[in-house]
Amino acid sequence: MLCSYFLIVLRPIPKLPHSPQRLPNQRWQIYPDNTEWATQLAEATQLSSIISQLLINRGIETLEQAQAFLNPESQILPSPLEEFPDLALSVELLQLAIASQQKIAICGDYDADGMTSTALLLRSLRWLGAQVDYAIPSRMHEGYGINKRIIEEFHNEGFKLILTVDNGISAYEPIALARELGLKVIITDHHDLPQKLPPADAILNPKLIPESSPYRGLAGVGVAYILAVSLAQKLGQIKGLVKPLLELFTLGTIADLAPLTGINRRWIKRGLRQLPQSQLAGVQALIQVSGVNDTNKTLKPDDIGFRLGPRINAIGRIADPQIVIELLTTDDAGLALERAMQCEQINARRQQLCEQIEQEAIAHVETLYVKSLQQERVLVIVQPNWHHGVIGIVASRLLERYGVPVFIGTYEDERDIRGSARGIPEFHVFAALEYAADLLGKFGGHKAAGGFSLPAENLSALRSRLSTFANQCLQPEHLKPLLKIDAIAELDQINHQLYKQLDALHPCGIENSDPIFWTPNVQVVEQQIVGKGHLKLTFSQENSNQVCKIKAIAWRWRDYFPLPPRVDIAYKLRENTWNGNTSIEMELVGVRLPTQSHIFPLTIAPSKAAFNYKQRQYTCGFFQTDSLAELRIKNSAGEVLAVKSGQTIGLLGSKRENATEVDLSNPYFHHLVQAALTALKIAKT
Repeated sequence: MLCSYFLIVLRPIPKLPHSPQRLPNQRWQIYPDNTEWATQLAEATQLSSIISQLLINRGIETLEQAQAFLNPESQILPSPLEEFPDLALSVELLQLAIASQQKIAICGDYDADGMTSTALLLRSLRWLGAQVDYAIPSRMHEGYGINKRIIEEFHNEGFKLILTVDNGISAYEPIALARELGLKVIITDHHDLPQKLPPADAILNPKLIPESSPYRGLAGVGVAYILAVSLAQKLGQIKGLVKPLLELFTLGTIADLAPLTGINRRWIKRGLRQLPQSQLAGVQALIQVSGVNDTNKTLKPDDIGFRLGPRINAIGRIADPQIVIELLTTDDAGLALERAMQCEQINARRQQLCEQIEQEAIAHVETLYVKSLQQERVLVIVQPNWHHGVIGIVASRLLERYGVPVFIGTYEDERDIRGSARGIPEFHVFAALEYAADLLGKFGGHKAAGGFSLPAENLSALRSRLSTFANQCLQPEHLKPLLKIDAIAELDQINHQLYKQLDALHPCGIENSDPIFWTPNVQVVEQQIVGKGHLKLTFSQENSNQVCKIKAIAWRWRDYFPLPPRVDIAYKLRENTWNGNTSIEMELVGVRLPTQSHIFPLTIAPSKAAFNYKQRQYTCGFFQTDSLAELRIKNSAGEVLAVKSGQTIGLLGSKRENATEVDLSNPYFHHLVQAALTALKIAKT
């Protein structure tokens, strides 16, 4: 930390005449530079210093951790049989059922994780010679998870063993009923644990294993994958099975927003390479209709998260999950294409529903709740006639807009409400639902998201209870969407070379997010609304007597149009190919009015240090001038950059009387000052 040497304060400049009335309501968290460790890491890994800094931001503290992150296949992993206490028993139960030709039933879920899990186990158990069928509860009429109706139907149809996938960990009463009826039950799930576990014969859930385990972050489809592979290995029938199962694992894990760390990172890196050449008819059909460029050597998580995944999820939200199960289990190319086209059409309908409900929800919030959000610290909104298959998506968009946890619901009838919840980092959704358990019917989920139902008469009490919980864990400063920013960049640094270097971090996603850069005080030279409310922009920056320009897209930012003429911007990088030409563009994720000034202590003991920046040698030191501290940075040519406390303009030259004024918000000078301050801090310690 550099707080003993200086303090960075952020002071917004007066609002510009043409500033819009609204800018994104964000809190920016910019990772501090760790120049010394980044330099060492760059030398050891042969990566650039900016990539090394990105690794540091992702928790890399040792060279061994860096090597494991960059080459996950190099890790020696514990066997899943050692990590999951009930895995050996689960394999034994399935092996016995297959050998005796007992009927096996799978109870899945209607989201992408649950449907890919169901398809994965259907494919693997059929491959292994099992008699197997499946059921998925009705989203419209029953809601999430296995229930007593499904248990009774399985029993009546002669099934002897039930496998739950992506559900079951909170289904105490249905599982107890199954045991009473003489059925064996294996629960495979990944959701948070309830206070009382159901009485299943075996439970596979990564929440039951140590947090340090590489298997801890598995989604439901990951647990199903481990079970299927372990069973096939035990039966000696693994050859030819792993590749198709790995593709389903990859689809489901990314679509479910599981963390791309640990074993997920290792397996997904493989799966993404396989998907473009998939031998699964359904995957190829889905790639074809979604417009994903299947000529690439590998797909990226965004191809699944924004193209393939939504088309799968849309089915579970507003249509029959059987469409997806058939898509992912058929070997008939014609049937696969037919089902993929259904996914395409239903996803278009889902998009229309989301847009309509989102606009209605925003209007409702702006009218009744927006002024009270700072006090309530949670948004609870319930309206009739909303499709509960898509309200979870709307909850995520409201959270992005208002920065508070969102609980959104719709009436099933006059007496009952069903809803979805989304949380911010400081708010645990499942813990909040448990806090209000006496007011709810069924509920489940994890830290970031959940689902629930309740009697309509309890709505007012639920709103009050959730507000009490939110006020216990949230402070006013938390009520803005958090934007974690990796590093500052100059526009002339953004090129194909930098973009290619970022491949070292892929696959990116949850807990290994796409790098976010920021550039201060850029000029907005072009902006227009395109498509369904997106902003298309061009930014420019003058640097070293050159003007650099770059294009950008800001998804669903029409409410912020037009942006002020000068802004600080935060963004991801993306590749855009048009008419055979490929360029690097920005995906804008944050913007604010230009801020930043460097404040040093008014009195400071003189100190000096030497350092390298952009392969040049510098010396630096603090000096006292009048009542203000001044930082001076000198290069090998004798030129000095002088930065006074509280100033956003520095002086650059060999003599003060003929020095040139420079803007300290320019990324080059900002980096130079940061490097000098770090060197001085190290020198003092």
